[in-house]
Amino acid sequence: MDSRHLYNLGYRLARMPWEIGPRAELVELVRSGRLAPGRAVDLGCGTGANAIFLARHGFEVTGLDFASAALAKARKNAARAGAGVRFVEDDLTRLRQDHGDFDVLVDYGTLDDLSAAGRDRYVANVVPLARPGALFLLWCFEWAPRRFERLRPMAPGEVRERFGGHFAVERLTRTTVTGRRRLIPGHAAYLMTRHDEVDLP
Repeated sequence: MDSRHLYNLGYRLARMPWEIGPRAELVELVRSGRLAPGRAVDLGCGTGANAIFLARHGFEVTGLDFASAALAKARKNAARAGAGVRFVEDDLTRLRQDHGDFDVLVDYGTLDDLSAAGRDRYVANVVPLARPGALFLLWCFEWAPRRFERLRPMAPGEVRERFGGHFAVERLTRTTVTGRRRLIPGHAAYLMTRHDEVDLP
């Protein structure tokens, strides 16, 4: 069973563990004014918490996800919240539609769930979505011990390596997780600013 079917099954049968409302870093950036209203895209939007939060704070929002079951829930959640969000089924590793470009991009836990080849395709598809000067908030698992490799965490420095040629990369937070034997890296949030000179084809 491929990952799309697994996610659809999960969203149909249960509440996913990451369905915890809009993320703290996003809330802080919007409320502080660092993320100003404009066109925003939620990459791997799931059931829409971050997209809905942005829409309710003046953003024109598109939510992209490859799981139709998640999008069905997202549309219901947006209607319940009175938030206008354009939810679209698409795969970030092989985009089928032209979504235009955006001032704000948000990814909470999509990139780090992909294989190395999937991450390559994601970067190739996502970078053109960012306008010059766009801000990209990326949250990912980032830890090194080999026993966690099956969770596909980002390697230390991987975010800068993948995006540094296109964005100025700033790490906002890093949260540690206590393991049995030692303290290990957990997850990190990055805020990246698209270079003013966009890459030419």
